[in-house]
Amino acid sequence: MAELAGHVAARLKRDANGLVAAIIQDEVSGEVLMLGWMDDEALRRTLTEGRVTFWSRSRREYWRKGDTSGHAQYVRSIALDCDGDALLVRVHQVGSACHTGARSCFLAGGEIPCEKGEQNG
Repeated sequence: MAELAGHVAARLKRDANGLVAAIIQDEVSGEVLMLGWMDDEALRRTLTEGRVTFWSRSRREYWRKGDTSGHAQYVRSIALDCDGDALLVRVHQVGSACHTGARSCFLAGGEIPCEKGEQNG
């Protein structure tokens, strides 16, 4: 198994479990679809295979989006944020991104009202 390229690995700031947050965004609409977690191996697989692979914190195993559901995510680009602790993965989404069947996990979760937000517009 190949390692994640050194110049990429050196820029990542992982949490205590060796994970970095991966924000998944639709390449065309810009809609945020979901958040997943990647370690170095999941990111390496994502970069080399062109399909998004995550580390499941609950199942403690790798999973590639769409392998069982058919709702695959094809990588278009990956950007690292300025602090190195989050990835923005722009994808071509086939089907829904959320395990509930919703296009976005953030639509499925519902909106939380923010009283101050209306005043700051």
